[in-house]
Amino acid sequence: MTATDIRLRIATVDDVPRILALYEASGLDAPGTNDEGQARATFETMQRYPNYHLWIAETADQAVGTYAMIVLPNLGHRCSPSALVEDVAVHPDAQGLGIGRRMMEHALDQARAAGCYKLALSSNQSRTAAHAFYEGLGFERHGYSFKVTIDAR
Repeated sequence: MTATDIRLRIATVDDVPRILALYEASGLDAPGTNDEGQARATFETMQRYPNYHLWIAETADQAVGTYAMIVLPNLGHRCSPSALVEDVAVHPDAQGLGIGRRMMEHALDQARAAGCYKLALSSNQSRTAAHAFYEGLGFERHGYSFKVTIDAR
């Protein structure tokens, strides 16, 4: 399998189980921690946002990668929108085959087509291999990312 063997498409609610499996296999989420019913409800909420899509990369018989991207309108930057990528996951068996690169090139194409002035993503500080991957694609470290973990459950 190579990156040219996959197709990228906007996910549907029926893809939720495969996407959750990708999150768990890739280490984005711990195995067994996702609730499919809750994920389906969240997916339906996401569908109500304009310009928010969950993309799935697949071969003829399996899902091998996924990412989410939202295009955000802005008043700053002369009202140019920005794009935010989240939840990038490639199945471990498919890593190193160019699928992550293909997904990020796809995201950049989508952002350009939407007139975005930037595409941003964040990566956990400990994921040094991911940082090298993103830098190899032309992403630059920019500013600082801050978070507050909220225990809402």
